[in-house]
Amino acid sequence: MYFRPPPKGPEWYAGDAEAGQAARPLYPMMLEDPRLRWAFIRKVYTILSIQMLLTVAVAAVVVFVRPVALFFVSTPAGFGLYIFLIIFPFIVLCPLYYYYQHHPVNLLLLGLFTIAISFAVGLTCAFTKGEVILESAILTSVVVVSLTAYTFWAAKRGHDFSFLGPFLFAAVMILMVFALIQLFFPLGRVSLMIYGGLAALIFCGYIIYDTDNLIKRYSYDEYVWAAVALYLDVINLFLSLLTLFRAADS
Repeated sequence: MYFRPPPKGPEWYAGDAEAGQAARPLYPMMLEDPRLRWAFIRKVYTILSIQMLLTVAVAAVVVFVRPVALFFVSTPAGFGLYIFLIIFPFIVLCPLYYYYQHHPVNLLLLGLFTIAISFAVGLTCAFTKGEVILESAILTSVVVVSLTAYTFWAAKRGHDFSFLGPFLFAAVMILMVFALIQLFFPLGRVSLMIYGGLAALIFCGYIIYDTDNLIKRYSYDEYVWAAVALYLDVINLFLSLLTLFRAADS
């Protein structure tokens, strides 16, 4: 009902303008029907696009409606709500894990997850120069499009990026420890630039890794998880670049 594969009759091949493209395998020795995988990929990127538009809309409200940002940073209730919004996405992931196949509950939970993260992104941008935000957004867009195109190109030529998983997980653990050290023992502007640069490289690797999983490994009913993974990659890359440019600007 929620994933509708294209018809398999010969009339589909004659009438669909995308039949030639969809019939080509995405990688060598592909055993599944490429049309089903292409439909799944389109569905994931549609959800991801809606998430990004929602994030931009919510973040814009937080940035341009100054009383909203001031409420979060200048009142105890606002600060408590800010802490809750940071923790809330992790809370939502628990029911999302159990209901990711149940429509429309999965999309409702995904929307709550996206809105909570969007508020955190908006508050981060609210006290950052517009030039820094614009630079980070443009660079994030270029990197995401470039790495996505590269991963599809590399997969078609038989390259596999599943080996990146353990290395990226270890890198994220190191990054978290680095962030905790920076939180309790601030090391200054240079360390923030190093942190932002390392985080950006790590999430560039995650974009390649998760895109490769999207092409080869996710099952057709895991579209929500695939969208969440790519959304977090893009948001974390943007925040990492924001940290890097903000430290350099200061």
